[in-house]
Amino acid sequence: MKLTVWTYEGPPHVGAMRIATAMKDVHYVLHAPQGDTYADLLFTMIERRDHRPPVTYTTFQAQDLGSDTADLFKTACRDAVERHAPKALLVGASCTAELIQDDPGGLAEGMDLPVPVVPLELPSYQKKEHWGAAETFYQIVRRLSQPVERTGGGPRCNILGPCALGFRHRDDLREIRGLLERMGIAVNVVAPMTAAPADIARIGDADFNVVLYPEIADSAARWLERQFGQKRTTVVPLGMGATRDFIEEVARLAGVDPAPALLGQPANMPWWSRSVDSTYLTGKRVFVFGDATHACAMARVAVEEMGFELVGLGCYNREFARDLRDTAKKFGVEPLITDDYLEVEAKIAELHPELVLGTQMERHIAKRLGLPCAVISAPVHVQDFPARYAPVMGFEGANVLFDTLIHPLVMGLEEHLLHMFRDDFEFHDEAGPSHLHGARRQGAPEAEAPAPAEVEAEAEVAPASTAPAEAEGPILWKPDAEKELKKIPFFVRGKARRNTEAFAAERGIRSITVETLYDAKAHFAR
Repeated sequence: MKLTVWTYEGPPHVGAMRIATAMKDVHYVLHAPQGDTYADLLFTMIERRDHRPPVTYTTFQAQDLGSDTADLFKTACRDAVERHAPKALLVGASCTAELIQDDPGGLAEGMDLPVPVVPLELPSYQKKEHWGAAETFYQIVRRLSQPVERTGGGPRCNILGPCALGFRHRDDLREIRGLLERMGIAVNVVAPMTAAPADIARIGDADFNVVLYPEIADSAARWLERQFGQKRTTVVPLGMGATRDFIEEVARLAGVDPAPALLGQPANMPWWSRSVDSTYLTGKRVFVFGDATHACAMARVAVEEMGFELVGLGCYNREFARDLRDTAKKFGVEPLITDDYLEVEAKIAELHPELVLGTQMERHIAKRLGLPCAVISAPVHVQDFPARYAPVMGFEGANVLFDTLIHPLVMGLEEHLLHMFRDDFEFHDEAGPSHLHGARRQGAPEAEAPAPAEVEAEAEVAPASTAPAEAEGPILWKPDAEKELKKIPFFVRGKARRNTEAFAAERGIRSITVETLYDAKAHFAR
């Protein structure tokens, strides 16, 4: 273990909380010390849910460790069943409580409780949040599902994977349900989101399973395939191409015609991405990082649908590292598989892309590096749980993704133009409205321009911020070169500065002029 400011995933019991919070009539008794209740804020403040997670904490304290903490856990179980009357009880321990080895599963199963008990063994020091969510959902399905006689009628499917604290899961679910309905496919159960134990019991009454988020549902879907013979989808419908592939895959599994879902969809993204307003962004260098599902899907969208150049691709959940490596190989980039945000930051700084697609961590990293960024994966913050309908899957999701990817670049260009022209005689800060015949705002004081000699002297003492000091002294920028450098868009200005300084250092140039800047540009353009 190591201390860190940020983390992409919490401990596995947070993953279990995500499943319990998404479901109905389920309660989770968590053997945990006082202070572990912080996880509630993830749901009430970030996801903005209108109710607390269905979790009871034992909240033992230091003085309790000398007594029977197992008895505290059993009391918490009885109280939770009596107060909340769940239809199923999840029991487990947090990372701290795991050390005292009270065996919550064994204790609960020996209490003869009036509801089914699902014990969770979540090794907190080997696994993380997504694994904990997947394992919890798998154990719930394995414990509560029952063999059922298939209902007659048309094709039926289950939608597996949407859960609490997921990136746009609520809206993705609505979009995909609409696609299935247009194909004449009934939805049997959606789980874990909105599912009750009674729904899990009849999960076998479906012809196949739609797996929207493999990080959450893949383990359960594989078990259902072995146990009930239910095939599962493998395509995640993120982007236009993947949505079409998904529809065709579902049509094969259900034995239906895909045409009703493929034709007449309100998808603006294909035309917009070929329009004049978008094509000037073609070829932008993009770095993608997130959970494996969203990172792989967004790499395809960026390259095949937006015309960007992929320069880096990574994920933080090692359980799906193989999938990410395969995608990285397909697009000819080096995969980055790490849960250390400092490694991600170093890679972004090295590649210096023109757009970053990532999590809220990459948003902060990009801001520090002066790069545009769009959030495309959890972990996310409150602004990525919009009140409006904003899926990222399906045809409407493709429209949302177009905006998500284009807007940071467009706004970055606008900011660059504002900076570039702010010294113009008509647009600088002191200029008055042109239609009022005023060159300056009324009453604005005259700016005292420093003498050229003073400017030159000041520039000679100011070393370049990123150039290392050498024996001959630091590399200096002339004022006219600095002014010319500011005309370069801010999201590539840092790279231009570094290249110019490297060019100057190799040739023993200690003072960078406009000519040096353009010589360096010509050199690196070859």
